[in-house]
Amino acid sequence: MWPRRSLSRSLQYFWKRILRLRATPHAIAAGVAAGAFAAFLPFLGLHVLIAAGLAWMLRGNMLAAALGTAAVGNPLSYPLIWTATYAGGRLLLHAGPASSAPMHIGSQLRHMHFAALWHPLLEPMTVGGIPLGILAGALLYFPIRAAVSAFRTARRARKERRGLDIAAAAPGMPQK
Repeated sequence: MWPRRSLSRSLQYFWKRILRLRATPHAIAAGVAAGAFAAFLPFLGLHVLIAAGLAWMLRGNMLAAALGTAAVGNPLSYPLIWTATYAGGRLLLHAGPASSAPMHIGSQLRHMHFAALWHPLLEPMTVGGIPLGILAGALLYFPIRAAVSAFRTARRARKERRGLDIAAAAPGMPQK
């Protein structure tokens, strides 16, 4: 489960992969924001589908949405996300502090009693996840859009410099 090289190398890979996507800066940023939003919802296994649907509605990039979901929602961040969404949802629902009685989630899942899980667990996590997901998406949208634009400008300048360097190195070659 732990990356072979290091966590920072994996994060760099995600970052470079996002920057190099072929789409508009808005589409990439909207896709990542949709993925971040979906990662805050408690519906494991449906995050990529939710992110793709939201990215489609926002005219975002579907691959950026999947990458955003994977970057924000991962085994290291899920305990923090779930704790925050549960606490925030209970606060928004005016439910008060959680009861000290165990919920026996394992037996509910084994017997497929999702209705029994909705009120004590999934409802507060969904209600708490929506505002936190919107906040995460908004906090990621603007810096990613600016970063993609800056990356493309720098890349274009590098390509132009290389073109000039090649033309200067071979004076007999016809220039474009």
